[in-house]
Amino acid sequence: MVRSAEDALRRALGVALAALVACTVACDKKDPEPSGPAAPSPQTPGPSPLVLAPGVRMIKPEGGDAADIVKRQVAREKADGRTTLVYVGATWCEPCQRFHEAAKKGELDAEFPKLSIIEFDADHDRDRIAAAGYASEYIPLFVKPGPDGRGSKARFSGSVKGPYAIPDLTKKLKALLADESS
Repeated sequence: MVRSAEDALRRALGVALAALVACTVACDKKDPEPSGPAAPSPQTPGPSPLVLAPGVRMIKPEGGDAADIVKRQVAREKADGRTTLVYVGATWCEPCQRFHEAAKKGELDAEFPKLSIIEFDADHDRDRIAAAGYASEYIPLFVKPGPDGRGSKARFSGSVKGPYAIPDLTKKLKALLADESS
């Protein structure tokens, strides 16, 4: 009886070891390329993970005319199925800091899964944003860009300081995005 129990144990261990080795070998192999009509052609690149990534996308533009930059970027983002706003903030602005941190941590992604924000600095970009219609007495400033890349009347500026900044900005952003006047 002991002998058959030992044999059974050896067989069970052998089967387990064989399964482990098979899994390790199979897991190390790459999946075969798809074939048939659904397989993409080598000339057709697949979608970029960045394009498909949901959530708030912050875009820092290069130098140049703000309206032209916004117009071009809005077209790019629209092609990705995203809505674009222009944001003007500053490094010293507490609500701006809280907004950046929340966006960086992905805390706004569920509320704004397809929002792209073109970010300008109120101090550094003052002249070019004013020329493009993105000036404001208060920051942060969020504006729906017009078709020409200039700031539209659909906008809001300012927020509360402290822990209520993000709920305040979220409520205002939702209202701005729902505004059909621009």
